[in-house]
Amino acid sequence: MPNFKTKIVYFSLSLSLKLFSDFMRALYFFPWLLLFVGCHYLPFSSGKLSGQDEKYPDYWEAIIERQIIQLETNPLEPYSVNLWIVNIENKPYVYAGDNYAAWVKNIESDPRVVLKSGNSLYRLKAQRVLNADFFKKFAVAWEEKYGNRPRNENYSETYLFQLSRREER
Repeated sequence: MPNFKTKIVYFSLSLSLKLFSDFMRALYFFPWLLLFVGCHYLPFSSGKLSGQDEKYPDYWEAIIERQIIQLETNPLEPYSVNLWIVNIENKPYVYAGDNYAAWVKNIESDPRVVLKSGNSLYRLKAQRVLNADFFKKFAVAWEEKYGNRPRNENYSETYLFQLSRREER
């Protein structure tokens, strides 16, 4: 039968192991916490965007200089996502790569979208771009802004959309 001193040693060791285990668990989850709290680009979806409605701008450069914008699709059941965006010849372009995402499907059904930059909302329409020469220009603009080229550069397999002025229905 273990004596009192042995029991204290076992208790101390088990407590130390438990504390060490808890510490290691916290170390494992800490980077994930930083990712979700500190990262503005998370591909999570939400609903209707809120903000101040703005007129169609003459110049897009200052509006879409941000790394990330929000795009709302499907006016009947609003669905919004955070996206990267580029400005080419004073026109905004959003890109899904070869991911046939929910927002891409929504645009195919109804091209009306809302772009949110800061607190400003712009009511636009989206049109898919299927042009090999233009896609090369897009890939260069993408690389200049984000530091890497699109993963899939086959324009017919990807979803690149030009956002333009929308006439209200």
